[in-house]
Amino acid sequence: MRSASALAALILAGALAGGVQAEPLRSAGITDPDTKAWWQIAEAISGDAMEGRDIGSPGYDRAADIVAARFKAAGLKPAGDNGGWFQVFPVHESRVESEGTSIAIAYSARQTRALTFLHDISVRPTDTLATKLDAPLTFRGYCAPRDLTDAKGKVVVCFNTKRAGLTTAGQRIAAAGAAGAAGLIQVDDPYFTIEPPRWPAAYARTVAIAGTPAPVAATLPVMTMSAAAFKVLAVGSDHDPDEVLKLGGEKQPLPSFDLLGHLQAQFHLTTRDYTAKNVIAVLPGRDPALKSQYLALSAHLDGYGFGEPVKGDGLYNGTLDDAAYVGTLIRFADKHKATPLRRSIVFGVFTGEEKGLLGAHWFVDHPTVPKADIVADLNLDQLRPLFPLELLTELAVDDTSLGTTARAVGATMGIRIQPDPEPERTLLTRADHYPFMQAGIPGTGFIFGYVAGTEAERRYREWYQVRYHRPQDDLTQPMDFEAAGKFNRFFYKLAETVADSDQRPSWVAGSKLAPKP
Repeated sequence: MRSASALAALILAGALAGGVQAEPLRSAGITDPDTKAWWQIAEAISGDAMEGRDIGSPGYDRAADIVAARFKAAGLKPAGDNGGWFQVFPVHESRVESEGTSIAIAYSARQTRALTFLHDISVRPTDTLATKLDAPLTFRGYCAPRDLTDAKGKVVVCFNTKRAGLTTAGQRIAAAGAAGAAGLIQVDDPYFTIEPPRWPAAYARTVAIAGTPAPVAATLPVMTMSAAAFKVLAVGSDHDPDEVLKLGGEKQPLPSFDLLGHLQAQFHLTTRDYTAKNVIAVLPGRDPALKSQYLALSAHLDGYGFGEPVKGDGLYNGTLDDAAYVGTLIRFADKHKATPLRRSIVFGVFTGEEKGLLGAHWFVDHPTVPKADIVADLNLDQLRPLFPLELLTELAVDDTSLGTTARAVGATMGIRIQPDPEPERTLLTRADHYPFMQAGIPGTGFIFGYVAGTEAERRYREWYQVRYHRPQDDLTQPMDFEAAGKFNRFFYKLAETVADSDQRPSWVAGSKLAPKP
């Protein structure tokens, strides 16, 4: 990290003047004017001065002020609460603090083995989390209900699979709660290489919109454990942990067996209430017949803020996730300052995406434009411009007419559009287009695609291994700026096409995602 207290003021002053006074970093070497301006925005809102833009933090507020100032300079109209730029909503946070938290395997009164919190094991905080736990351990495979018939009072250890046809996390939690388990530990699948597990965890926090009902199993400690820690946990069990993990990775039947010792844990739980805010703006349309309709363009501004250090860096800048693509929305607004489109555009720069799509959910549930008049949402997230752009994955590509439009636009630019080749990752439900789709509004998002076995795939996998939700997602990471610029031009053209079309986007007949009649 760079020490940048003075630089923060310089960046903010320039941004609030309507431009971006960027750090003298890589933008100086970018030749394409639009891509250069785009990256300067990324430099301003994901530099260290913004402190990772954690939800509700001063750094987030500074970044939100920059976005609002840039929208104002682009001629947009504020569309937040009470005629302002911001849509504010209450959130509640539960957190397990590292200080005062301890987790260990106790083999006897004198023999224990400590597990390192956030490195070996983490826990899902809730307000009603039991702060002390002392219970025997038992491994129960995939933790389907039939595996837990005598699990009462035990900490059940499960294989944490995301593979189709096996138990989901929600099903495992429900089954453990129904069985009267004292706790649940879900062990990483080290063979799920399409999105590998990452340790350390940044922190153990749950943030939710205030008043959201607690999950059914709120008092059950739900923990996650690394595969390496499981190998320690399984010592002396007469089962080879490597073989158990391999069987799980191959979706094979798993044994059930007791583990030595008790899990002894003490959790230091804290809670707090505060407010979070979206930035909402509108570009009014020019067509008298269509300007009452709105195309939503969205991206999330929040990141992870400060967290557990990785390689000595504890600031999670979130440059590609998702500051740079807030920049794409700003550049789109700049482009259309003097050339409005037929439909109106509502820009949703959301907060709390990293905590469960909170800002998008709040906007969809409390829209500042008529919900029935929002024709679609084009969301920007999960984009990694690390290699030449020839292939894009489009989420729900065959579920709405947006897929047909995107394919037509891509064909003019030498970009092929494909369906999601890795649905096990559930990327469809993990980004801010999804609350719109749940409300019956067509939506989509994009991911840079690659051909299996190529250098592009290697770069993509490497990014998820070492940069995703880590401090290394910062302004110094490898980038293909030509590909980044090409994607932005694709997005501009797609949004313009949808906004100017005679027909509003529609669901494809037979789509399982379409709203029920």
